[in-house]
Amino acid sequence: MTTITQATISDSATLSKLAIKIYQENYLYLWHEGGADWYMHEYAYAEDKLREELSDQNIAYNIVQEDAEPVGYLKLVLAGKVSGYDPLDSLEIERIYLLNKMKGKGLGQRLMDHALDIARSMNKKVLFLKAMDSSKEAIKFYQKMGYEISDTFRLPIPTFSLMKEEYRGMVVLIKKIATL
Repeated sequence: MTTITQATISDSATLSKLAIKIYQENYLYLWHEGGADWYMHEYAYAEDKLREELSDQNIAYNIVQEDAEPVGYLKLVLAGKVSGYDPLDSLEIERIYLLNKMKGKGLGQRLMDHALDIARSMNKKVLFLKAMDSSKEAIKFYQKMGYEISDTFRLPIPTFSLMKEEYRGMVVLIKKIATL
């Protein structure tokens, strides 16, 4: 049975372990030596960093479980900043990640729908996310779900100086939320 639940501060260790495992399965190739370790253990997925984010009222993590095993997560910024929209009208999907063994089973679609339901319940006008421009399959998936590329940018140096240059390009995808 699949469940999606909002994470709390007490989930920080579980979330850290899950995030690192997913990242190791999928994204080590992006980095020069030492970069992936810095990203996972200092920048993004350290337990103290996640505890801080889980206590932030503008950030919501949702953990997806399959038969009580954590297999993915969704990170939302509830008042996201995107060009052309007031943050109060915008919700950002900052991360949507699944273990490789769970891909192709409809969970990505379910998490995207979950984010849309949250955005609607908050009366948001737009849902958006950022994706690497080299992630052609992911971009195609988002476009199939009604997202349109609205902008491009490059991840900044020096913050991402250990990331390989060819992977620093990003796209912003936006989905306007229809009002009833």
